[in-house]
Amino acid sequence: MNYESMAVTVSDLNLYIKDKIAKDEALNAVVVKGEISNFKAHYTGHFYFTLKDDKSLIKCVMFKTYADRINFKPKDGMKIIVFGGVSVFERDGIYQIYVKAMQEQGIGDLYAQFEKLKQNLEKEGLFDEKHKKKIPIMPKIIGVLSSQTGAVIKDIINVSTRRNPNCYIRLLPVPVQGPGAAKEIVKGIKTMNDNNLADIIILARGGGSLEDLWPFNEEIVARAIYESNIPIISAVGHETDFTIADFVADLRAPTPSAAAELANPDIFELINKINSFRERARNGLKKKIELLNLKLNKIKSSSAFANPMQNIQNNYLRIDKYIKDLEKSIKLKQKEAENVFIEQTTKLDALSPLKTLTRGYSIVEKENKPIKSIKDLNEGDEILIRVSDGEKKAKILK
Repeated sequence: MNYESMAVTVSDLNLYIKDKIAKDEALNAVVVKGEISNFKAHYTGHFYFTLKDDKSLIKCVMFKTYADRINFKPKDGMKIIVFGGVSVFERDGIYQIYVKAMQEQGIGDLYAQFEKLKQNLEKEGLFDEKHKKKIPIMPKIIGVLSSQTGAVIKDIINVSTRRNPNCYIRLLPVPVQGPGAAKEIVKGIKTMNDNNLADIIILARGGGSLEDLWPFNEEIVARAIYESNIPIISAVGHETDFTIADFVADLRAPTPSAAAELANPDIFELINKINSFRERARNGLKKKIELLNLKLNKIKSSSAFANPMQNIQNNYLRIDKYIKDLEKSIKLKQKEAENVFIEQTTKLDALSPLKTLTRGYSIVEKENKPIKSIKDLNEGDEILIRVSDGEKKAKILK
């Protein structure tokens, strides 16, 4: 059988299917409910997303003309009802709903779980900035937890090699979606920590729907990141994707390539900075030496430096004069002090009661107090009689 004569082109087949669907009135106006997943708002104003339930999914597109009419902001996890028509996109050979109207129905189950866990972990303090570990400036080994194949690991290797060829990339392959992926990710983080396999860990995967990224929203993964002694950079999904892992990680990168840039310093930029600092230090030292030379030349040209011995001799003479003046001043002060002493001694001697005793007088004391009146004495009192050359004890008889 000659199949070539019977064959049609791919375009013809897609066009045929498109015509068949277009003639089905039931597919020209459909009302479908489901949950938004993998929502993208294009810069042109068009919306691209997937509508799903627990068993199936269908691609959807909403052009700007209709998108401008809705009064809420669609997002992943939101439950909606759409009105539109089913048609085939010929180029890719896929059928999708061309949405003309959209109505908000509620929040999807997965998104509700995401928000609940996020709130609980935030209250517990797992997102607090004070718990974030510092990223090493010059890591020697970067551990990567991601799929063994695909663009993610290639991007990380390419960026790391370009920025720092001396850095070693250690990949520990883990599944990044599907059942059991969360447990394997936790196991990978624990293995890296228990064996001290890296200075930094990059937890990475490409973009995807909320379901695809769900392992990174599991509580066990969040706690493993929080308890890791090795700093972790989260690079999950695209720039607009956020997971629980992003909030707990020590640093969040918008893409795996950006994570490699954050983990690896640009060694060539550092070399240029070091060379710049070295040149600035050299120029600074050169200017300092020039300034010191100017000061030295100024000193050399001065008279003091021209005849240093004369300067020393002059200082000797000046010091000798100071010593002589000081000695003269000390002697003068000493003479003045002697004169004051003699004057005060003479006055004290003139007023001394002992001086009176030399003229024949005596002092009578009772109980160490001088007797000033005869009334102070009684019969039987013991007294002390003090004269110029001594003293005697006596007793009043009558």
